[in-house]
Amino acid sequence: MRESCDRDFPPSMIGPIFEDHGEKAKIEGKSMTATIYAWWVRWFNDLPALSQPVRMALVAIMHVVLFSAAYLGSFMLRFDFGIPELWFETVWKGLGLVLGVKLILFGALKMYQGWWRYVSLYDLMALFRALLVAELVFIMVNVLTGLITLPRSIYVIDFGLSLILVGGARGSLRLMREAIHAGKSKGGQQQNVIVIGAGDTGETLLREISKNRNLPYKPIGFLDDDPRKLGLKIHNVSVLGRVDELKSYADKHNVSTVIIAMPSATREQMRRVVNVAKETGVEIKILPAVETMLSGGLATNQLREISLSDLLGRAPIRLDMQSLGTLLQGRRVMVTGAGGSIGSELCRQVLRFAPAELIMVERAETPLFFIHRELRADHDDIIIPHVASICDADRMRHIFEAHPPDVILHAAAYKHVPLMEANPCEAVKNNIRGTEVLTELAIKHQVSVCVLISTDKAVNPTSVMGATKRITELLLMAAHRREDNEVTRFCAVRFGNVLGSNGSVVPIFTEQIRRGGPITVTHPEMTRYFMTIPEAVQLVLQAGALGEGGEIFILDMGESVKIADLARDMIRLSGLSSEDIEVTFTGIRPGEKLFEELAINLDEMDTTRHDKIFVAPKESEGVDLLDEFYDRLLAVADLGDDQAARELLKQMIPTYHSPQLPRNVVPLRKKQPTNETQTSDHA
Repeated sequence: MRESCDRDFPPSMIGPIFEDHGEKAKIEGKSMTATIYAWWVRWFNDLPALSQPVRMALVAIMHVVLFSAAYLGSFMLRFDFGIPELWFETVWKGLGLVLGVKLILFGALKMYQGWWRYVSLYDLMALFRALLVAELVFIMVNVLTGLITLPRSIYVIDFGLSLILVGGARGSLRLMREAIHAGKSKGGQQQNVIVIGAGDTGETLLREISKNRNLPYKPIGFLDDDPRKLGLKIHNVSVLGRVDELKSYADKHNVSTVIIAMPSATREQMRRVVNVAKETGVEIKILPAVETMLSGGLATNQLREISLSDLLGRAPIRLDMQSLGTLLQGRRVMVTGAGGSIGSELCRQVLRFAPAELIMVERAETPLFFIHRELRADHDDIIIPHVASICDADRMRHIFEAHPPDVILHAAAYKHVPLMEANPCEAVKNNIRGTEVLTELAIKHQVSVCVLISTDKAVNPTSVMGATKRITELLLMAAHRREDNEVTRFCAVRFGNVLGSNGSVVPIFTEQIRRGGPITVTHPEMTRYFMTIPEAVQLVLQAGALGEGGEIFILDMGESVKIADLARDMIRLSGLSSEDIEVTFTGIRPGEKLFEELAINLDEMDTTRHDKIFVAPKESEGVDLLDEFYDRLLAVADLGDDQAARELLKQMIPTYHSPQLPRNVVPLRKKQPTNETQTSDHA
């Protein structure tokens, strides 16, 4: 007995119940109360462990009692608590009839199978409908058979009392459960917390905190800038004031943690909240959107430290799950570049839609090993990893013959701008020839869909990498128009930078902060578009499901972000200041733009069914130039003639030009990074 109680409650709460197995329980004062309370908690917690027949029997007995009380109570109320003797026989005849009708109908409507400890408004609505049906059947039986004649008010009162008694019994079990769990949590040390955001996500968070006794949080109140919410209460927790008043409320209530529950906040709003919280000196945690929480775990398990992606202020992605299921479910899906940042996330997301097979192609052995090891635990029977280069036509042909894909997600590419400026022939061979190999095999094996992962650097390119990616877009458009292409829908998806990708700016800044700085940025006015890797991948899949063939889809990247501001945000999130970590500017490197473009003419873009996916206008000029220069380009690349490759790229892409700086912007003289830091790569 003591062992069980100690497991449910801390000793300080229950007190010594038994000294030994042979001794009596102490029954004076608080010891007696604690003993009874502990017994009740143990009995309540053991209810779900009972066998189904026992539980069903207990539920049926309780309903018999409650239905009987409601029926007899209706007569008591009808006759002012004094039932005339002439009604006794009618009352007892009707009791058997009403119990039979209600018990049978409740069984048919599966009303005994709900888990009452989690009863909700939906359960009460179901109870309302079941009682209404039962009452109507009871009336019909009486009218058609003439067994008994009852005052009309009895039916109404019986229905009302049944709803109150049965609904109250179910609701009281949930209330007792939450009270018990709240009592348990009081045994540990709790942190006073303020929740910023008195909306749906904040309400969900508050409910989960009240149910989860393992969380050391005690909500003090909400802060919200909506004046209509001030003074209101959510689950008995008040909306105290505005976000700017955080410091005064934190000091007044000894708050140690602030939880941000604002999934739809803009970048400016999120930065303002974070700055206010940082000035207060409290710990900051954030809860993502309800849509994100649905992907796994309880809401409270999603609480985490504030991250850089939160400051982007991007709204949750709305996906058309039906079209994605049509694209991926039960089909063979090939992902090239499966070990990279985008490729590995594509593999994770594809597996959510139950493909028949996932064919992972990656030339780098180690990244492929790690993503395969991560995914094989739950999907080993459908994952097929291949170490292969997409440029190797024979190797790729063997893979297609062994595992002919239905869908290709082509993420394999060289992407780092400065490296490709120094190695243009390799960029041509990998990015362009590799894509050609895939398009030829896709048409030959009648692949349904082939999606190219492109980049904003393909628009008016200023780099070798951007120019080669533009040619891959043209290759796909040309392949879609080929006369021998009877099945395959080719499309490309163009977007900007993703936070945290391998070799990108965020991990470089993180390493520089770890070393104590400085953070190196090429130019104070340098801007880029950013989105998170999961967001980019979800939109890529959605675009693939929308495509009819020959499109270049453009993702809504939101507002551009200054790289210098990004660096300062990371310094702040690290708990440091600009006095601790210096930001230095090193000058724009060859091939880099001061700002990126997503489309040549934004006004000419077409919309799609998804509000974050657009379609670029179709072009024919670039496709026509492929026939004239393509073979020569690959030939000089094989010879390793870097200068000739650059010249041919410029002839094939008329918009390929050296980066131009806007007026009043002077290129900075390149400084040597100190403390052995490296210049950040924004590709």
